[in-house]
Amino acid sequence: MSIHKEVKRVTAHTLQWMKQHGEKISMLTAYDYSMAGIFDDANIDVLLVGDSASNVMAGNETTLPITLDQMIYHASSVIRAISRCMVVVDLPFGSYQGNSKEALNSAIRIMKETGAHAIKLEGGEEVLESIKRIISAGVPVMGHLGLTPQSINKFGTYSVRAKEEAEAAALIKNAHLLEDSGCFSLVLEKIPATLGKQVAEELKIPVIGIGAGMHVDGQVLVMHDMLGITKDFSPRFLRRYLNLYEQIKEATEHYIADVKAKAFPNEQEQY
Repeated sequence: MSIHKEVKRVTAHTLQWMKQHGEKISMLTAYDYSMAGIFDDANIDVLLVGDSASNVMAGNETTLPITLDQMIYHASSVIRAISRCMVVVDLPFGSYQGNSKEALNSAIRIMKETGAHAIKLEGGEEVLESIKRIISAGVPVMGHLGLTPQSINKFGTYSVRAKEEAEAAALIKNAHLLEDSGCFSLVLEKIPATLGKQVAEELKIPVIGIGAGMHVDGQVLVMHDMLGITKDFSPRFLRRYLNLYEQIKEATEHYIADVKAKAFPNEQEQY
């Protein structure tokens, strides 16, 4: 039996059921009302209001500049559109690192002001205190290990993480720490497929991958990448399901030509 279409509202419990029964979890990012509504109507399981909004919505080079207020704006827009899927919101850089009280306040603001269902944050042992504090307040937390874009200035590159034995061992240790601390799920980004498989098999909680191979419990892609709105970003893990960049560009050119030629509006398109 597939829970995919039967469930009226996806929750952390639903995702756990899916892992236990071998049903893969589908997840996409969303940042606005219109797109979130389409994804929800298509029966997506999880929508992530990602701090990737900093890149794809605001044009920043990294995820670092986006603020908590901006994340709340995007999350509120997404929540208004959905009736079925689970909505998870990224805690942005600077809103939780190094101060568990600030982390809790940030998480509570997101939950109260947006109506979201959970938050996500990056890191392992170094943010464990923040994670425990947030969970103890009743806020579900999704973890994130592997390539953690908020740490780009530390890594200096977006290349594959945990290829070396020591980093792989640290990732496995951190994955268990996150599960033990009460995280309901975990995202693994850009790591070897064999490592993704090992983590998914060892953990009881669902493991969702982006560039982490086929053996994890679900997949997530950035909306703009999956739909082919972005054109200069082509990592190995990305499959484009549309080429909206070209289609939107062609439609715009057609519209411009019709306006210039006085072909739009026509007799039927005016009052």
